[in-house]
Amino acid sequence: MKKLLLIIVLVLIGVTSKNLLKAQVIDGAYVKKTTIDRKPAPLPIVREADVIWSKTVWRIIDFREKANQHFYYPISDMQGRSNLINILLKGIEDKRITAFDAQKGNEFKEPITYNQVKQQFGDSVKYIKVTDLNTGNDKDSLVQSDIPIKDVKQMEIKEVWYFDKQRSTLQVRILGLCPIRVYKKDPKDSTFVRKQLFWVSYPEIRPLLAKKESLNDFNEARNLSFDDIFLTRRFDGYIVKEENVYNNRSIEEYATGEYAFKESERIKNSIFDYEQDLWEY
Repeated sequence: MKKLLLIIVLVLIGVTSKNLLKAQVIDGAYVKKTTIDRKPAPLPIVREADVIWSKTVWRIIDFREKANQHFYYPISDMQGRSNLINILLKGIEDKRITAFDAQKGNEFKEPITYNQVKQQFGDSVKYIKVTDLNTGNDKDSLVQSDIPIKDVKQMEIKEVWYFDKQRSTLQVRILGLCPIRVYKKDPKDSTFVRKQLFWVSYPEIRPLLAKKESLNDFNEARNLSFDDIFLTRRFDGYIVKEENVYNNRSIEEYATGEYAFKESERIKNSIFDYEQDLWEY
């Protein structure tokens, strides 16, 4: 009996030692705790009475542009870092954030589940050639493929610009994000399809983004969170729509090519010109 107890104790000690060794393995010179404990920076309270002017716009940021690549990479999790779309999908799967149906508008009215989000990607199944062991003939077999994360190459941002008379400054608040899948329906066709996948409310996802780092190329010890990146406007994009009386129609509905670009610039300049026109020099 004593020998049996001794063997059990030794086994428990061995298992505990292995777990301690595993826990002590870190990929770096120190254990990172700042990001895990990080909370989103508080934003100033805005009173309706202090807002004397505002304009809601939608802009597209393309992850293929150099200024926006920190949203796209890494494709898969690496050294504790994830790309933006993986963070959002994981948050939706864990029910930490809410996804809204992008096909029903951008006003965050109709929540959808994680399975419905996956269905929005479409083309999630594919056929592969397999050999039938009984006949020796090749046949098509249906398999479930992974979510095509690589195809999410754009993001639509809904934001509101407003002038706060209490602080005498032009401010901006991001209201929501919408990932966009850019892909070819037919590999033989050169035409790309753009599909809005889902909307998320930015104020709701801030606590999640504040805990996720994006790589700082100049100093890895001072990586910014994704919330920091959005708040400091470290991205590049172009306006595709402004709030208007025509059912909030987008620019592409009434302008194309160079005219669409000029209209986008006109809307952008009208925002900054409003602030400049308030002052006398």
